[in-house]
Amino acid sequence: MIHAKIRKSLSYLFRLYRNLFTLLDILQHIIMEEISDILLNRRTIRKYTSEPVDDKLLNDLLSMGCRASTTGNMQVYSIIITRDDEKKRELAPSHFNQKMITEAPVVLTFCADFNRFNIWCKLRNAEPGYDNFLSFITAAIDALLVAQTVCIAAESKGLGICYLGTTTYMAHKIIEVLKLPKGVVPVTTVTLGWPDEKPAQVDRLPLEAVVHHEIYADYTPESINRFYKEKEDREDSRRFVEENSVGTHNCVSLAQVFTDVRYKKSDNIYFSKMLLQVLKEQGFMEQ
Repeated sequence: MIHAKIRKSLSYLFRLYRNLFTLLDILQHIIMEEISDILLNRRTIRKYTSEPVDDKLLNDLLSMGCRASTTGNMQVYSIIITRDDEKKRELAPSHFNQKMITEAPVVLTFCADFNRFNIWCKLRNAEPGYDNFLSFITAAIDALLVAQTVCIAAESKGLGICYLGTTTYMAHKIIEVLKLPKGVVPVTTVTLGWPDEKPAQVDRLPLEAVVHHEIYADYTPESINRFYKEKEDREDSRRFVEENSVGTHNCVSLAQVFTDVRYKKSDNIYFSKMLLQVLKEQGFMEQ
């Protein structure tokens, strides 16, 4: 009788555990589906509601972001949080006065930062050798990994984000506004807030255009034409060309809009020289 009860109890527990593991498997599948949906359907958000981002939520996002991979576990990055309206207005000219800077409830500036690590080394009688370009690249990679992880975490909570590519263009001005010491260089800025729009997704090249197997397979005119056809045929792409087909530009292709209008060689050279000067002044070009 006792053995029968034990067998019955064990059978019940077995079914219970089996159902529990089935439930966990279903939950894991749902979570993976949600992550896939977030990554495949993400949109850049430039308009935000006036609703603030809670301090705890922001700290949680940053905590998740700081679990990102980092070179040698050095964590050679820093994140500057800007919430104050006046400070946002100070930052705005450094980002070509894009509205997101002043309208988003949170602005995050991600910096390559060897300053903290250098101080720690010196306090422990270790001589840091990070006053070189390679060290800047190392710290910049760390900062960008954290930035992207924060962005994914934010989007998983329903927040919207927008990367600002102006950070490296105007790094010298951002350094002044944020009072960044030597050894610290801003590499990207992200605006963060609750979305007040649902824009269309921007296009992406097909996977075969950017993925290479085993070795780099160089492109032929035929493959380039095939990979860029969808991009060039989009209505917004045709509109870009049309808008820049008159006046001083005379663009007849989307490629010319990029080379002659959006990212001109003269601008690239100008901002490159400015960034190199910033790296020198911030101590990354000594060797």
